[in-house]
Amino acid sequence: MNRTHFEKELEELHYDVLKMGSLVEEAIANAIASLVNHDTELAQKVIDGDDRIDKMEVEIDNKCAKIIVTQQPIARDLRIVLTGLKIVTDLERMADYAVDIAKATLRIAHQKYIKPLIDIPGMAEIVREMVKMSLDSYVRQDLDLARTIGEKDDIVDALYKQVFMEPLTYMMEDPRNIDQASQFLFVARYLERIADHATNICEWVIYLDTGEHIDLN
Repeated sequence: MNRTHFEKELEELHYDVLKMGSLVEEAIANAIASLVNHDTELAQKVIDGDDRIDKMEVEIDNKCAKIIVTQQPIARDLRIVLTGLKIVTDLERMADYAVDIAKATLRIAHQKYIKPLIDIPGMAEIVREMVKMSLDSYVRQDLDLARTIGEKDDIVDALYKQVFMEPLTYMMEDPRNIDQASQFLFVARYLERIADHATNICEWVIYLDTGEHIDLN
């Protein structure tokens, strides 16, 4: 009975992590959409929804602590719990960056953009793929999928360097562009950080299976 109850607790932990991941994916998608479409309502929805994600992180942390205290798991069972703890921390940080993007939207949504947004949405699409890949690798315990995320991260890093340079050019051309261009720089940085956290999740997926922590960046 004890083992059956323990396995049920682990299943619930798995489900809770995925539920939180789904909310974070939605927040990132909505944050970028709000920026592209000058949508202040959607941006505010992302900001308001962050409390729910924060609450989920606390609830999952508490569940993990309870499992460790009451079940005293060892070996792979312990790694399952520790991986859950680490992943929700990465997810919570992703959600924070989604909020930061939404706040950037609110700062400039009523301005005409200095240029059509092409590179940032393109970068965001790859980042969203990475987040999905990381969660899929966790769901399926797919180590091969987890290991491929480093290639995507390299692409995002290269795009970040490219996206970073263009707003600087607009700033130098006209000081009136500084406020808006700086917001685009911040957004690109937030996306790059989300990609890093997606990579972290894949590293924890590999740790869950192997017990070894490898650097995929």
